Amino acid sequence: MAIKRPKPDEIVVKLSQVEVLMGQGLPRIDAFRQIGVTEQTYYRWEKKYGGMGT
Repeated sequence: MAIKRPKPDEIVVKLSQVEVLMGQGLPRIDAFRQIGVTEQTYYRWEKKYGGMGT
């Protein structure tokens, strides 16, 4: 079974979800876990898609 890779618009949504969760007081690592990505993946996405809007 192939791994489903998220599309760029889905990645931008997940990045914004992390920002919302951290704004609610959730630690960064727990926010990553809640959206289902690793810390490394989050930072890679943030570097590539961080400036994009929804």
